[in-house]
Amino acid sequence: MELEFSGEVWHWRGPSPYHFVTVPPPHAAELEAVKRLVTYGWGMIPVAARIGGTPFTTSLFAKDGGFVLPVKDAVRVREGIEVGDTVEVHLTVEGPRPRR
Repeated sequence: MELEFSGEVWHWRGPSPYHFVTVPPPHAAELEAVKRLVTYGWGMIPVAARIGGTPFTTSLFAKDGGFVLPVKDAVRVREGIEVGDTVEVHLTVEGPRPRR
């Protein structure tokens, strides 16, 4: 499954601060439909993502009935992304990752 969307980068200041982009509701519904087939636990969905010219792998987190995409600091720095910027995201849902 491949998805493309744009979203605003926001910062979560919890015990493990991180930056995220919220997956729009129509795409979140598509992801919810396949979640059981690809999750490796806690509703996490492994994805290959690309923002700008920077590809990376991560997992979508379930949040507030939808999903959020963590944006790694290395991606933000390379692409010059700041909190509040709107970015174009390309996602490819991957199968479950093997446990180590």
